Amino acid sequence: MGSKNKLKRFRENEDFSNVIQPSREELTANQFKWKGRWSEFFGNNKPLILELGCGKGEYSVGLARQNSEANFIGIDIKGARFWRGAKTALEENLANVAFLRTQIELIDHAFAEDEVEEIWITFPDPQIKYKRTKHRLTNAYFLQKYKGILKPEGLVNLKTDSEFMHGYTLGLLHGEGHEVLYAHHDIYKNEYSPKEVREIQTFYEKQYLEKGKPITYIKFRIK
Repeated sequence: MGSKNKLKRFRENEDFSNVIQPSREELTANQFKWKGRWSEFFGNNKPLILELGCGKGEYSVGLARQNSEANFIGIDIKGARFWRGAKTALEENLANVAFLRTQIELIDHAFAEDEVEEIWITFPDPQIKYKRTKHRLTNAYFLQKYKGILKPEGLVNLKTDSEFMHGYTLGLLHGEGHEVLYAHHDIYKNEYSPKEVREIQTFYEKQYLEKGKPITYIKFRIK
């Protein structure tokens, strides 16, 4: 994407009613106005569901289309990417989806304890090199971050094309005693895969499928 196009999208994001862009300082100083008050932002008390590393926001928008009885927030630091999802949501009058521009490690500064019903992690960078372990979105550090904002029975979903990420996460979950509710290494070859996992496909996921890459999925609770 050209720099001019990026700048144009950044400017448009500033005017989008469904985009929130707090500064790092605002979050870390606990001055973010919507922490613990997301029901006020959406104007209702419907369950709150997050997509971490949402990219273009395809999954956040897709989930919002399917379920009007929940509110969805796509989170990514790259605003030029989720511009597409934010614009689509506005064009379709989807009032139950918004986008938050921030780093995932600040998630506990953006949401209060027990405020989130469910988390989706879709096609994250697997960070395969050992020295990149601390950046994997399902490592022990991040899981505890998620636990801090999830309701007691809150769910986490991991959908990835990376066999490494799938195996790493399963091993960690079992090793730490978390509750694995569903796991499969190829969801499109399993007729019992959850509907929302099969029916919503991102741009890159479609490319993976065209190349014959299996898509894996895990649903779990953090204990």
